[in-house]
Amino acid sequence: MYVHFFKPAFDFLVAFLALILLFPLLFLVVIILIYIHSGNPIFTQKRIGQNAKVFTIYKFKTITQSGITTFFLQKLRNYKIDELPQLLNILKFEMSLVGPRPDIPGYYDQLPHQYKPILDLKPGITGYASLAFANEEALLKKQTNPLKYNDEVIFPEKLKLNLQYREKISFAVDLQIIFKTLLLPFQ
Repeated sequence: MYVHFFKPAFDFLVAFLALILLFPLLFLVVIILIYIHSGNPIFTQKRIGQNAKVFTIYKFKTITQSGITTFFLQKLRNYKIDELPQLLNILKFEMSLVGPRPDIPGYYDQLPHQYKPILDLKPGITGYASLAFANEEALLKKQTNPLKYNDEVIFPEKLKLNLQYREKISFAVDLQIIFKTLLLPFQ
């Protein structure tokens, strides 16, 4: 009952209120990004969602056309402000506040059988795996072969954590994950 009724309603309400409360910040970020990028401040990408359906995720662009990142753009990433446009994905019922992070094609759409139950869930802005790998970008930068490290170490661990979340999913667990996520920038 929680997953099918209360969770989507809670997600929608929180996303709607967050967009209203964060509007001044979001507006300012959009204006600055329009200036930095000389145009569209939103990055879109195809991701795998619930039931392996493809959807378009929204994020703020944090890399310039020339492939560099500035102090401001890096801060957007560090504080996860670049993820806030995903509140729109929640309003479109494509995502949830808490769940497995949506991945690019080639990962969640090709899961081994034992991990297929993860696809029952809407992808989330945060989750067990997001918290465990909050430093993923820095971790990958240390590797000589980041893609191999992701495929052999990080992704399998994320699958275990996401399956664990699916088995424990509840309002209390979601609140705990949301609270821990909000504390991340202050750690």
